Amino acid sequence: MKVTIYAHGTLAESHWRDACAEYVKRLTRLWPLTIVEAAEVRLPQNPTEGEIARALATEAKTALSKISPRAYVIALCIEGEMLTSPALSKKMEDAAAHGASEIVFLIGSSYGMDESLKRRADLRMSFSRMTFPHQLARVMLCEQIYRAAQIAHGAPYHK
Repeated sequence: MKVTIYAHGTLAESHWRDACAEYVKRLTRLWPLTIVEAAEVRLPQNPTEGEIARALATEAKTALSKISPRAYVIALCIEGEMLTSPALSKKMEDAAAHGASEIVFLIGSSYGMDESLKRRADLRMSFSRMTFPHQLARVMLCEQIYRAAQIAHGAPYHK
């Protein structure tokens, strides 16, 4: 199963990059994980609602052009469904069994995610109703993908 994280923004600190790299390495034999970093649209210090909406629409247009029509898309957003780790593993396995060529996780930019990306998503998922820094959310997502792969392969890691 091919898994991709499409994230707006970069991981600035090395500890975040190292943590993600460790999970990417662990996943190599199970479910190869690719992380695609897309640039956030630059906004002024105090952007207006209109400037934010235009930036999110531009980011979404770029993201949508890169997502395969056969991909199963999971958008991380605060209003999404909260899943257990076994439930995430099952959803990923079911998507692959039903012909998804790839599973793509979307992480929006610091201002969120355009509605067009959320509409494209097959699943809207949330880690919590709390807000997390994008860097931490990406590390958490990498770990949960690894955990889901371990569950799917019957390994004891997830306990």
